[in-house]
Amino acid sequence: MGRLSLLFAALLMILSMSLVTARFQSRQLFVVSDRLDATARQLGTDWLRLQLERAELARNAHIDKVARDDLKMVSTSPQRTIYIKGGGSEAIAPATQAKAGRRP
Repeated sequence: MGRLSLLFAALLMILSMSLVTARFQSRQLFVVSDRLDATARQLGTDWLRLQLERAELARNAHIDKVARDDLKMVSTSPQRTIYIKGGGSEAIAPATQAKAGRRP
C-alpha cells in the first residue's frame, strides 16, 4: 500500500505541474492574442486613414492646385494651341487659321 500511495503522490505532482504549465501557457497565449487584436485594430485605423488621404489626394481640386503651384502649369488657351490637321504632319498656328478664316 505504501508503494501505491507513493506512486499516486508522484502522479499527482506530475499532473499538478502539468496543470500549472498549461495555465501559464494559456495566459501567455491570451496576452499575445490581445496584442495581436490591438495591432489589428491599429492597422484597420491606419488603413482607413490612408484611404481617406488617397481620396483627398485624388480630388481634382488638389491635382489642379499641385499642377499650378508646384509644377507651374497653366491652362491652355486658343491663342497658345497648335492644331494639327488629320492626315499630314502639317501644323497650323492659331494666327494663321484666323487669317485664313479656317476652323479646326
